[in-house]
Amino acid sequence: MALSELEWRFIGEESRPGAVQMALDEIAAETAAAGGPATVHVYRWTPGTVSLGYSQPRDILDLDFCERAGIDVTRRQTGGGTIYHDDWGDISYSIVAPAAELPGDLMESYQLLCEPLFSAFAQLRVDARFVDEERAAVFEPACYLRDLHPAHDVVGPDGRKLSGNAQYRQREAVVQHGSITFERATDAHLGIFADCPVSAADFRDRVGAITDYADCSRDEAVSAIEDALREWSGAEAGGWSDDELERAQARAREKFANETWVEGRRDPT
Repeated sequence: MALSELEWRFIGEESRPGAVQMALDEIAAETAAAGGPATVHVYRWTPGTVSLGYSQPRDILDLDFCERAGIDVTRRQTGGGTIYHDDWGDISYSIVAPAAELPGDLMESYQLLCEPLFSAFAQLRVDARFVDEERAAVFEPACYLRDLHPAHDVVGPDGRKLSGNAQYRQREAVVQHGSITFERATDAHLGIFADCPVSAADFRDRVGAITDYADCSRDEAVSAIEDALREWSGAEAGGWSDDELERAQARAREKFANETWVEGRRDPT
């Protein structure tokens, strides 16, 4: 079955705690694997949240800084580096579909699932592309400062990283989620780390933002991303079922906000 023949639902930008957003991605995967709709979803992290990559130790973070700033900490199912998702400057999305309907080759899968991102950037008149070649890390623990890879790192017209994207497979479904920088939160992005040698100027040299390349509001940027996801998938407007929301709240408590997962990388569910 082609992706266009699947039943898709579109869920527009919602503000929720980071642990709940990660739980909803996982619940959406279970829904898709069980024969329910595939999902395209745009979301916002409230309060601001640090998401660790799957294999990263938590001790890379300055937890005192996070606590003083009111920043939550969770851990993603996906690998890669740490991201600070603030409530304003970050726009996040996920695409969740049955694994059997996606290419087995990871590069092909990224190219397919990133199509709507490039459509959104084109709508905003941002000349974005996958980075042309691998580039060495500035600061390996941070997603936006680690080595750049042509498979999944999106850069702006001047070569600065604009979006990071990652995939994982969960119960016969694929989840691709990603972070797009609308506006940099440089001080916080660097401040979350216990020992970060990168200056604010170096961060700006490596990380681009939609506001660098386009004269648009955040609402306009979100609308472009939502429209592109909806058009790419042919999705109907939808929402989470009561059962999914209940399960996501429980999964957030039991896993994505649980020390066993966040610190110890062990799934307690």
